[in-house]
Amino acid sequence: MSRRLFLSTTGALSPGAALTACGGGDSDGSSGSAAAKPVSQADIDKAMKTPTELTFWTWVPNIAKEIALFEKKYPAIKVKVVNAGQGTPQYTKLRTALKAGSGAPDMVQVEYQAIPTFTITDSLLDLRPYGAAALKSTFVDWTWGQVSGSNGEVWAIPQDTGPMGMLYRKDIFDKHGIDVPTTWDDFAEAARKLHKADPDVYLTNLAANQPAAWHGLLGQAGAKPYVTSGKSDIAISVDDSVSKKLGAYWGGLAKEGVIGVEPDFTDSWYAALNKGKYATWLTAAWGPVFLSGSAKSTAGRWRAAPLPQWDAAKPSSGNWGGSTTAVIRSTKNPVAAALFAQFLNTDPASAKMFATEQFFFPATKALLSDAEFTGDSPSFYGGQKVNEVFADIGSTVNFSFQWPPFLDQAATDYARSSTSS
Repeated sequence: MSRRLFLSTTGALSPGAALTACGGGDSDGSSGSAAAKPVSQADIDKAMKTPTELTFWTWVPNIAKEIALFEKKYPAIKVKVVNAGQGTPQYTKLRTALKAGSGAPDMVQVEYQAIPTFTITDSLLDLRPYGAAALKSTFVDWTWGQVSGSNGEVWAIPQDTGPMGMLYRKDIFDKHGIDVPTTWDDFAEAARKLHKADPDVYLTNLAANQPAAWHGLLGQAGAKPYVTSGKSDIAISVDDSVSKKLGAYWGGLAKEGVIGVEPDFTDSWYAALNKGKYATWLTAAWGPVFLSGSAKSTAGRWRAAPLPQWDAAKPSSGNWGGSTTAVIRSTKNPVAAALFAQFLNTDPASAKMFATEQFFFPATKALLSDAEFTGDSPSFYGGQKVNEVFADIGSTVNFSFQWPPFLDQAATDYARSSTSS
């Protein structure tokens, strides 16, 4: 079961107030640095009262509850939910609809890394004229950087995140006298020590089929494999000093045979986790819930910690996962669609529902500092406040990391080359 399949089976500023805030961009909501006239209160009132049906493409499971919250507040607006696929399959269908000029939804779920794929074709509505800029302080800083354009455009509203940390087997660490590694040098030494003591156990597994995780590790290290300037200038740099350092580090550990390299989210990988073959899992904030359902025989033995650091004096992390709600530029109901995108992800009840019903890791500062959320102490992790650990990690994510408009191809090439090498 992939993470995406797992997700499919398992006091913010009010949107009305935000819609009246000043925006930027061209008057039609397209990209550009020219000032735009904000949506008037009359337009907002009209959109709220006019019977409207919006179409929303999303793969979020059981999202009907969040939709119901919106429709209760705005009873004239109905939302039709369509699951057009998860991730790449949905994006493929969306590109086809956009090219055909018909069949595209009003709003769409888009992962952070996929946003450039659609902004380069002018397919997303700049939400500044609809007040989205006023929501900036609602979200974790780095997430806002991921949804913003080079001229200040707001292409989407953050929904959830995936700051990366380390889940580790406390019992295995205690048995072999291993301290929780705080640097990658410590991590390498621990990998050698553990595998020497027990050849059937590895400190971790670096899966060749997970380019998203590798991108997260690149981000943590400060690498910038893709650097964009404007809408068409993209520099690819995967042989810089940082990338080479990462390649040498993980390639070296793999050649030594002290880490595993099997594909994850497979039957053999699940079995390995349950029998204690791997002492850590380098994962994202959605990982704790996933692991508790996938390695039930190991309950109570796991704990959470930040990723080891390249520079202990400058804590940093990468991100693996997370989505947004974007509005398609061709929508005939931009005000209502913008209202929905903002409500869905900023309304306190809706945002909390994502965290408690779908187990998404929050993007709003309010929820990340909520004592009920951060104070959750699952027995699977020995009563540790795991949400609090990842909330703290989230504040260290490297927000300067940029994505290219061809990430689908980059990920495919990565997986192909990693599998064949």
